[in-house]
Amino acid sequence: MFDRLKLIKETYMKIQERLESGITDVKEITKLMKESRSLEETVETYDIYLKAEAELKDLDELFEIEEDPTMLEVAKEEYKALQAKIETLEEKLKILLLPKDPNDDKNVIMEIKGAAGGDEGNIFAGDLFRMYSKYAEAMGWKISLINVSHGAMGGFTSIEFMVSGDRVYSFLKYESGVHRVQRVPETETQGRIHTSTAVVLALPEQDEIEYDVKWEDIRFDTFQSSGAGGQSVNTTYSAVRLTHIPTGVVVQSQEERSQHENKDRAYKLLVSRIYDQLMQEQMEKEGSNRKALAGRGDRSEKIRTYNYPQNRVTDHRIGLTLNRLDVIMEGRIDLIIEPLINEYQKKALEGDKN
Repeated sequence: MFDRLKLIKETYMKIQERLESGITDVKEITKLMKESRSLEETVETYDIYLKAEAELKDLDELFEIEEDPTMLEVAKEEYKALQAKIETLEEKLKILLLPKDPNDDKNVIMEIKGAAGGDEGNIFAGDLFRMYSKYAEAMGWKISLINVSHGAMGGFTSIEFMVSGDRVYSFLKYESGVHRVQRVPETETQGRIHTSTAVVLALPEQDEIEYDVKWEDIRFDTFQSSGAGGQSVNTTYSAVRLTHIPTGVVVQSQEERSQHENKDRAYKLLVSRIYDQLMQEQMEKEGSNRKALAGRGDRSEKIRTYNYPQNRVTDHRIGLTLNRLDVIMEGRIDLIIEPLINEYQKKALEGDKN
């Protein structure tokens, strides 16, 4: 492990030297900055570790020459604290050295659809969008709408949006799947609890993929943007629909006022959808029994349950239950995402040891 850390630090220092050498090639600078950021936390943690080890060595030498009982007692306490610090840093370094998901630094294109439960499923899709919006705001991320289809009674039958910011996919990739809600709908007259679902899909934004997405393979259609109830938002044909003929992938964008902006967002969505389709096909060819990220939206296919009567949220993948639904729906999904990250890192470490 420490040979790898030493090599990573040497690589990091060479990158810094190159960046400070006065290079003017923007492409090279961007590449080097990206590499630098990916190594920075590991190098900083390693430096703190080396400093703590050096301090521990100094204390070992102090024990050999110090005779004052009071000073020795203070040194012993400091020694214990340093040992605990070094153990914590070692665990952190092990996690930092795990193979990284190449998509972790990317922005995310998310889709939320009302599934089982009709109008209540659509309303819940709206609640989830609000939850993610508040989480994004707390994280300093930006949300840009791509395409919205409003539900008749509120919420969304479907909403697509981009989340931009620092390492967005590393947090939101765990959100893909079926989210189940248990509550009494406003339209329920007898107070019965209903179960409904919404499907969430989180895809990493793909600027470039090996598959060449050519414009000559894309059918480009325009139409008038429309809002809730089908009323026209504007009278120009600013909304855009893109159909990738070789794969059959269809996307659309209508939330921007200009056709150019809608076309740009639709293209980003198209490339990300094609990338996801290609990855699924590749895994199937390799013999993997990969389940679709989002499932079919049935009540039984769930990653998380939101129980309103008991103010409870359960993430079924790691068996986590929190009686803090009210807080989580206000954007505190870090209370779930952080334990998920910790659990997956733990499993990755166990796999690495085996």
